[in-house]
Amino acid sequence: MAERFKEFATTGERQLLLSLHTRHPADDQLVLAGALEEAYRTLTGAPPAGWGTAEPASLPWSRRQLTDVARDRAPDPTWTVVVGDPRSRPAIATLTVSRTTGGVEETLTLAVGYAPDEDLPLEDLPALADRLVREHRLVSMLAQVRSGRRDLTAPAHFEPPPVPVGFALGPEDVHEIGPTHARRPPQSTQPTELGPAARPGLYYPLGDGTSGAAWAAFEQLVRHLRTQ
Repeated sequence: MAERFKEFATTGERQLLLSLHTRHPADDQLVLAGALEEAYRTLTGAPPAGWGTAEPASLPWSRRQLTDVARDRAPDPTWTVVVGDPRSRPAIATLTVSRTTGGVEETLTLAVGYAPDEDLPLEDLPALADRLVREHRLVSMLAQVRSGRRDLTAPAHFEPPPVPVGFALGPEDVHEIGPTHARRPPQSTQPTELGPAARPGLYYPLGDGTSGAAWAAFEQLVRHLRTQ
């Protein structure tokens, strides 16, 4: 890398990144983007403000209209960008809707910005994952923290990669892995159960985002979950 590109000085600003995957039965009554709206409300205090199939996102937020566009484009996937209310916390997301043999799948990423004097709501993530399991058919969720601008813009120089802070699995994968095995990760911190007790999902805390060692912990967890 060029020396100028490698120059980096932290400002204390951070970003919370969520990667979510949901899967729904194909149904005429299905309305998409519920998980995305739930994450926006939890982390920014407001629903999304706008969306579109290209940037800039110029359409007022409407889950129904987004669903209609995705349905019209099926079986081809639909990519959308979703933006937050400029009067609330900075947030931007992308959502891809795909028709698969398993149903209708949503893959989304969400970035939320925080100033140096603002606390990241890491303690809210298990409760968010619980609602996503109960109401939005969560398959998985990875939460990460990175040093980056609060306004979510990207400068033309190096920035450190994100660090995982939490990982959630939905009930289907926990059942397939085996609840007993899934409840016994290699880390000392035990997972939090999500959703109905009869068929729960699990949330695994991975740290506070300050240490890159969390990547090793995440790799150990994934290896454990894949080895039944």
